Amino acid sequence: MQLVTAEVGPFKSINEPQTVHVDPSVTVLVGMNEAGKTVCLQALEKSDDTVELAAFDPVEDYPRKDLSTYLKQHKSKPARVTKFTYRLSKEELDELNGDLRTNLRTDFEFSILRFYDNTLTIEISVDETPVLASLRDEPGLSSDVKAALASITRIRDIPGTLTQIGLTEKDKPWLAKIQQRINKTNWDSIVEWEVWEWLKPRVPKFAFFGEYELLPSKINLADLANRVHQVQTWKAQNPNQSARLAPKVLESQHRGVLALLRMADISVEDFTKPSGYESLKARLEAVSIQLTDQILEFWKQNEDLEVEVDIKADPNDVAPFNNGPNLYLRIKNRRHRGVSTPFRQRSRGFTWFFSFLVWFDSVQHQLEADRELRARDLILLLDEPGLNLHALAQADFLRYIDDLANKHQVLYTTHSPFMIHTDRLHQVRVVEDRVKVGTVISDTVSSSDPRTIFPLQAALGWTLAQNLFISERNLLVEGPSDLLYLKALSSIIEAQGRVGLREEITIVPAGGLDKVVTFIALLGASGLKLAVLHDYQGRPEQKLEDLVRQKLISPKAVLDASQFRDLASLGKSWRPSDTEDLLSPSLYLDYFSRTFEKQLGGKKVTETDLPPGDRILHRIERYLADAGTLLRPSGGFNHYAVASKFVSEPPASVDPDTLARFEALFRAVNTLL
Repeated sequence: MQLVTAEVGPFKSINEPQTVHVDPSVTVLVGMNEAGKTVCLQALEKSDDTVELAAFDPVEDYPRKDLSTYLKQHKSKPARVTKFTYRLSKEELDELNGDLRTNLRTDFEFSILRFYDNTLTIEISVDETPVLASLRDEPGLSSDVKAALASITRIRDIPGTLTQIGLTEKDKPWLAKIQQRINKTNWDSIVEWEVWEWLKPRVPKFAFFGEYELLPSKINLADLANRVHQVQTWKAQNPNQSARLAPKVLESQHRGVLALLRMADISVEDFTKPSGYESLKARLEAVSIQLTDQILEFWKQNEDLEVEVDIKADPNDVAPFNNGPNLYLRIKNRRHRGVSTPFRQRSRGFTWFFSFLVWFDSVQHQLEADRELRARDLILLLDEPGLNLHALAQADFLRYIDDLANKHQVLYTTHSPFMIHTDRLHQVRVVEDRVKVGTVISDTVSSSDPRTIFPLQAALGWTLAQNLFISERNLLVEGPSDLLYLKALSSIIEAQGRVGLREEITIVPAGGLDKVVTFIALLGASGLKLAVLHDYQGRPEQKLEDLVRQKLISPKAVLDASQFRDLASLGKSWRPSDTEDLLSPSLYLDYFSRTFEKQLGGKKVTETDLPPGDRILHRIERYLADAGTLLRPSGGFNHYAVASKFVSEPPASVDPDTLARFEALFRAVNTLL
């Protein structure tokens, strides 16, 4: 069974009811701090939480600005606070129709409305006609009864209609069963009530996990046992009362430790038994190892962490920790020779993850232990999961959420760009706190405050950087002109049946040698395959040499233009060269002249016009300076404009030496990557 929509409000900062369209698997609430993301989850939790401890309290939950007015009507007319609409799976629908002889369609939905006095109302619509038809087909019914049933549209009307008909001996027990069904409810529609009774034990419950549910570093077992005893005594004295009314002596940290003990099959009473230390500790350590192994399936930031459990007394500690044994939780880091620290003081992300697993196991255990709840699905409500995790660890946790979503619907809040799947923006709901309006929840981002949707923009920017310009295999070049020449020449060479650059290799223009170095330092650590093609100044580049020495890139993966300039000595760096020097001077000058034809007055510049030198770009710039020709205010000329001209109007033919140089370059890069 899936939650389709949740209407929330008025509730705390939600002044006007807000409709949240719930994704079948994962729904992400994105917004600024104090926008109302957590408030939305709290409203869902208080509607029907798994541990049955949360409840609506108008003084605490109703929007404060209207509270005085509302309290005057609360007892006589409590306000609606949530409305949940559900849809059944095909398997559930088939089972329901088979059990009750209904004919509900695949689009069947029903709603549960909850009010501030913690009562509920059901909105459900079921056609009784198919059920009535099955009743008319009951074997042995007399023809008179069947004829009378033909005009009936409600089961509730059957007894009254048959009062004037003489019933046979087979008709009477049939009618008695009908009367029993009617007597069970005061609902107008018997079938609607029966459908609801079938649905009720299957409606998903909400399970909320936030920052306050973290396990403690230590807890006094005598104090814990006393708190448990108080709750058990109250339940024994009030067997028909809701657990929500029990004394609030068990806080989240106590329930977390009880969950850990339950996983180890230990009760708090076990700690009072003499000579039980070794057995208890062994069972707790076994559970800790099991949970740590579960975490490390998704936790890839530091796989040397483990949770250590100890039980001991400390009469010198402060109360209540000086009264009998305490349970201590610590995190041990094998990377640092087994140094351990209290659970709450180290690796906040790891402690959150560990606490979540303990809590989640506890919730599942409670459902399994309760026969009435066993068939229910869970809807997980996670408040700022991964808040204390490194960006890459957040990506790990996203995988864990996807794993949870295979069995449970998940709603979580975040303002981190790394907790958003950019290929699933349909799962995002934007939460804003608008002036004089309050919390507003929307599934559209077009009119949202830029500050609110910043995480989405940042996530998209990160994805673009990772996927649009960067792939598994990357050739880093200094500028966009290099990219254009390499792309164009690769196409020309491949058209001749020769070796061009492999399609899966992405050319990444970094914007200068300094940025090439930064790209290598950042991307090399991500396990990507990298090669570099840079301009050669006539001497080794110190920054690249440093990266090679730090083993961030292989020396073989650092290429320069001069290595492919002389076909007789390929692979040798010998004189200053740019990528443009791999083109024959006549070919490059032809495109230079055509690009700046208007500024040059139609003159075709040839190599004999240029001063001597190693690099065609420098020779042209010196020629322009000597001739007093100004192609741009800062001097020189726009190299990219010539490259753009080359790509937009590729040459009909290219000289053999130019083709050979670029083919040698492509072969080298293909081999490296």
